[in-house]
Amino acid sequence: MVNKVGQIMVYVNNQDAAKEFWTEKLGFTVISEMDNGEGFRFIEVAPSQQSETSIVLHNKDFVAKMSPELNLGTPSLMFYSDKLDQFYSDLKNKNVTVGELVTMPFGRVFNFADDESNYFAVIEK
Repeated sequence: MVNKVGQIMVYVNNQDAAKEFWTEKLGFTVISEMDNGEGFRFIEVAPSQQSETSIVLHNKDFVAKMSPELNLGTPSLMFYSDKLDQFYSDLKNKNVTVGELVTMPFGRVFNFADDESNYFAVIEK
């Protein structure tokens, strides 16, 4: 039985740029990094050291070679923010591509793109 989500795998073309995006622009923390020196490297990031769920940034080309059967598409992620207006402004000020801040029946939400044009959403919660 599953009792929580531990890690979400995100496959990226440039791990260093992705790490910079998630830490410098979104304010995430690096939880761990591993590089075996033979091409396998991952970078684990999360909103804080205490987060129950983290994002693991994997090298898309390496994973494609090792496991060609995997779907390497970007998952559709919804983040929560209790300071949505501030977060929205911060991302815009950091030149992150953000969508319009809209009110939906379930709350206010906007999307943003990383440097590889992968889109994610944030809802006020």
